[in-house]
Amino acid sequence: MKLFNTMTMQKEEFVPIEAGKVRMYACGPTVYNFIHVGNARPIIMFDVLRRYFEYRGFEVTFVQNFTDVDDKIIRRANEEGISPSDVAEKYIAEYWTDVKALGVREATVHPRATENMQQIIDMVSSLIEKGFAYEVNGDVYYRTERFADYGKLSHQPLEDLQAGARIDVADIKENPMDFALWKAAKPGEPAWDSPWGKGRPGWHIECSAMSVRYLGKTIDIHCGGQDLIFPHHENEIAQSEAANGCKFVNYWVHNGFIAVDNRKMSKSLGNFFTVREAAEAYGYDAIRMFMLMSHYRSPLNYSGEILNQAKAALERLSTARANLDFFMANGRDGEMSADEKKFADGLAGYRTRFDEVMDDDLNTADAVAVVFDMVREINSAVSPASDPTKALAKACAAIFDELADVLGLPLKKADEGGDAEIEALIAERQAARKAKNYAEADRIRDEIKAKGYVLEDTPQGVKFHKA
Repeated sequence: MKLFNTMTMQKEEFVPIEAGKVRMYACGPTVYNFIHVGNARPIIMFDVLRRYFEYRGFEVTFVQNFTDVDDKIIRRANEEGISPSDVAEKYIAEYWTDVKALGVREATVHPRATENMQQIIDMVSSLIEKGFAYEVNGDVYYRTERFADYGKLSHQPLEDLQAGARIDVADIKENPMDFALWKAAKPGEPAWDSPWGKGRPGWHIECSAMSVRYLGKTIDIHCGGQDLIFPHHENEIAQSEAANGCKFVNYWVHNGFIAVDNRKMSKSLGNFFTVREAAEAYGYDAIRMFMLMSHYRSPLNYSGEILNQAKAALERLSTARANLDFFMANGRDGEMSADEKKFADGLAGYRTRFDEVMDDDLNTADAVAVVFDMVREINSAVSPASDPTKALAKACAAIFDELADVLGLPLKKADEGGDAEIEALIAERQAARKAKNYAEADRIRDEIKAKGYVLEDTPQGVKFHKA
């Protein structure tokens, strides 16, 4: 498998530190608001990366943190009149509501900054001892000039970064590019005891401390959005490599931005849509499909038209999968014919194609196209006219489910709970037809149609699917 490594700016063959195992870290949300659609992209795409490694037989340890102490959280607490910890708990709960509905699996560990305070303090202390950090009035700053490779991830020399840095009035830092590792306590803010007095960590240090605690000093993959390359990930590298004395990450993987009217979606620009808002309009399933239909590094433009296209595409796949369910229940008994077996065996070629495009830097767009190509063939081979065996339908469903699961395709719709009602109406219609009460049968068919379903009378029985 090849991954595009932001550090080298090229695709590289993935070679794990330990054979058969992958250690991944993804930057999680700062929990002060609902996640927006831009936040959802890395959450979904790196869920797929983790799934794909597991599909290929790797044992994956995946860590995704929650930043649960931060300036933004404190501001939101003041706005809502609750404590910062209550704000964090509230929006962590809202996060889980959204991501579970998006089909995202829980990480191996979801550490919180507040649960790793001692690890953070120990790392800051180590950086001070080694001369990479200094304390001023209870604040602790990292000396960027001391780290020779500062800027290597963003591919900018320190001089260029310094030229663009803003120098605050009465700045107490030695250098404008120095960044906070620890912030002295302010009245009314959450604070922890430290060798430098009460305070709380800076944003960047928490990921370095949690990564080493749960994954070790050097990890295989660090993921995140392109907006995190500088300063967050650049600062993580400086902190981690200075403190640990070794390489921090082998592969840096970053997803592209989501734009609205060709401007990056962000809370600061005020042009964002929360996942909750988008789901109310188009459904969570459509959001996931929307992400999968583009390569993770490509820019992606958010629009209702594209989300509706994603929703329609997913419904075609769901209808095809429901078709297989129907023939697994209603197809012919017995073993597959020679032609059926030849067809079923030939589907392995789609798995090969799927693996090839996913091995090429997680190309989910082409992987989705492979699934659609396979489904078109399956629809022809498993149909009322072909009178398939249950065994053929089962074989087709197995590979369909296998590939769909890697992508996390949500083929089992949340509204399938309504199917029991439709099935009951179909049974009533069948009874009316048997009694030759065709007017009642037509009335029931119209009722089913009004509920958004289409009936198809086949030699194998009555099929139904969403219109």
